[in-house]
Amino acid sequence: MDRSPPPFFKHGPSANARLLLFGLLALGLLIADARFDALGGLRQGIGNVLFPVQRLLLVPRDTLELTTSYFTEVTSLRQDNAELKRIEALNAKALLQIEQLANENKRLRDLAGARERASVQSVLAEVLYETRDPFTRKLVLDKGAQQQVALGQPVIDAKGLVGQVTRVFQFSSEMTLVTDRNMTVPVVLQRTGMRSVAFGGAAPGRMELRYLASSADLKEGDLLTTSGLDALYPPGLPVGRVERIERGGDDDFVKVLIAPTAEIQNNHLLVVLQVDTSAIPPAPPAETIDPARKRNRRSL
Repeated sequence: MDRSPPPFFKHGPSANARLLLFGLLALGLLIADARFDALGGLRQGIGNVLFPVQRLLLVPRDTLELTTSYFTEVTSLRQDNAELKRIEALNAKALLQIEQLANENKRLRDLAGARERASVQSVLAEVLYETRDPFTRKLVLDKGAQQQVALGQPVIDAKGLVGQVTRVFQFSSEMTLVTDRNMTVPVVLQRTGMRSVAFGGAAPGRMELRYLASSADLKEGDLLTTSGLDALYPPGLPVGRVERIERGGDDDFVKVLIAPTAEIQNNHLLVVLQVDTSAIPPAPPAETIDPARKRNRRSL
């Protein structure tokens, strides 16, 4: 019995024959395109036709990115504008305060009949390095006798007294920090006007007041400035603030630890005040000022 389908239901070549035919056709197209670029024009045409479709499909993404970027920039601009307004207000406040202080200073000078004092000449010096002596606190500066730097001249920074020139060469000099154990600075307590002497070497990076009566009026945070009594340091230079007060029970003296106001170890540029030190005798070392006081110091 013939079981083949009637001619009406026949569908052409078999599936295997079609697979072989299309496989050979694909292989031929690959070889022709690789060797002769036969499909380059076709690809160009398809690309040109699909380009508008691609752009249309990318419109939602681009719209979202533009919207997000717009709101981000608006927020950033608002923040920048607010920050600029805040800075402008702070600057205006500072300028008003400066102007007010200048006017007040002028009025006080007019009332006291004071004359304008000539400012002390100075020279800007760069810190070259710190000396390697572990028992002293000294810095080497790039200015010397060639720039009129002399022994004994004080050295300051923007916050206060840093030290004193103790050795001068032709093109460089050596300064001793106020925290060195051989340094002494005549000071005055701004709050009460009490005069004393600040000694270096009390603790790393600190100074101290010695031989003060236990009843001395001192508070933590009190500002000490140069008194000007030694005719070496100009009066009014900030020296330090009271950091700690050690009072003994039965001792007659009190020990006061001072934190310098100047940036002792963090300065790259310093100012040497070119005061006239020719008529000023050198100060004795801190350890030889008074043997009797040394005994009192050991008893503290």
